[in-house]
Amino acid sequence: MKFAYVNPFLKSMVNVLSTMASIECSAGKAYLKSSTSAEGHVTGIMGLAGPHAKGSFAVSFTQSVILDITERMLGETLTTIDETVTDMVGELTNMSAGGAVAQLSQNGYELNMATPVVVSGESHHINHSSSGPIIVVPFSTNAGDFFVEISFVTTG
Repeated sequence: MKFAYVNPFLKSMVNVLSTMASIECSAGKAYLKSSTSAEGHVTGIMGLAGPHAKGSFAVSFTQSVILDITERMLGETLTTIDETVTDMVGELTNMSAGGAVAQLSQNGYELNMATPVVVSGESHHINHSSSGPIIVVPFSTNAGDFFVEISFVTTG
């Protein structure tokens, strides 16, 4: 997998949270994931494909982080992951992927985005749309952690 595909997703995620929710986050050390188990309680995942690559982007939030983000963005205090929260995860996934795709396009990498899918619940699984390695970057916020996963294979 080309690392040229990774950084735009990380930068876009940080930008979306900073701009939309006034949340500062810091990235931890990236690692290769060897299972499909999600690190968080609710995950947004989106497939992406273009003439030279196919892959997916996922963001998995712990409950404390996504409830904090939702409160900051909507002004509502929620205590559980409900439809409002899962809708928020879908929107955050879409905005972050959109920003990354725009950055990649400026560098000559064309990708089309699918509609994000949101999965929640204890011990849920994330199934990426490519057979490539899965890179996970953990992020820390004042409310807890979330995890960005990126998997791409080049096709030509």
